[in-house]
Amino acid sequence: MKFNTKTIHAGLEPDPSTGAIMTPIFQTSTYVQAAPGDHKGYEYARTQNPTRNALQNNLAALENAKHGLCFSSGMGAIDTLVKTLVPGDEVVSTNDLYGGTYRIYTKVFEKYGIKFTFIPMNDMALVTKSITSKTKMIWVETPTNPMLNIIDIKALAQIAKQHKIMLAVDNTFASPYLQNPIDLGADLVMHSVTKYLGGHSDVVMGALMTNDDALAEQLAFLQNACGAVPGPQDCFLVLRGIKTLHVRMQRHCENGERIANYLVNHPKVDRVYWPGFASHPNHDVAKSQMRGFGGMMSFVLKGNNYDDALKVLSQTHLFSLAESLGGVESLIGHPASMTHASIPKEEREKSGVVDALIRLSVGIEDVDDLIEDLENAFAKI
Repeated sequence: MKFNTKTIHAGLEPDPSTGAIMTPIFQTSTYVQAAPGDHKGYEYARTQNPTRNALQNNLAALENAKHGLCFSSGMGAIDTLVKTLVPGDEVVSTNDLYGGTYRIYTKVFEKYGIKFTFIPMNDMALVTKSITSKTKMIWVETPTNPMLNIIDIKALAQIAKQHKIMLAVDNTFASPYLQNPIDLGADLVMHSVTKYLGGHSDVVMGALMTNDDALAEQLAFLQNACGAVPGPQDCFLVLRGIKTLHVRMQRHCENGERIANYLVNHPKVDRVYWPGFASHPNHDVAKSQMRGFGGMMSFVLKGNNYDDALKVLSQTHLFSLAESLGGVESLIGHPASMTHASIPKEEREKSGVVDALIRLSVGIEDVDDLIEDLENAFAKI
């Protein structure tokens, strides 16, 4: 089944009780049993819910995985994954990563004896050097947030297999429309479903997908035991959003390319970070492991002036100043004070997240209107 068809049909069946073509919202906390243990596969909604099961099957199919599990947020998904580790275990992680991931690693799990090493992952020799006998997982974002760095998933997968450790990939920026890490050798894929998969800025959710039966069983136990599960209404909204994922992503990519080329040629812009440029580091890797370059990008104005950046951030109208990304509407953000504020200034600036960096999530509006909106904001500086 081709991807565009999967978004509509994969893992989904008409409701057997009514024939409803859309998965119903099973808004219930519990299920009646004929006798203790005599039930129809559902006992309690934290453990199972038919709407959630349909979404989990659909997400697994989109990532070419056997198992999918949904959580109440992307951080809930990451939290569950890290709970498969034990004190003394070590994780090698991308140094340029989402601030919330950095925060949960350093402020929550380090207290429980799990060690995290943050390195640039464009150097595979450095990755290998950072692995010890206690390393149990490599965590990677690609493209990274917010610098859009591209990391070679196949090369990392070879290293992970040599050392018998897990490779987990945050695929949020690419979405399964553009990239499938499991096909490239990853053991697990994580999504902030809040973003492109939901696509309409009305849901907070996370997901994990894997082909590993034992890992899936462990994650399902933690999902139930710890309880970070999404409600059926949110699952229904994501199922609805996924049905247009392919057409939305096509427009995100088209608009993203136009905006990136507009920015790189603008006299007031110094640097643009977008993997579609031939000059972008690891552009050839992006071409080989992705099917397009997406609608996410970051840029710095000439002079690297924080005050000028603030003026641009406050003067756009179609680009709304807000957290998050991946919705149909365009967003503009300031990583240093918003998504990456939890990372110490010295650490974030090492990876390029300077105070004057601006991040764009290019939506699916008319691209000429978006360019005019940016042009009007640039005119204020």
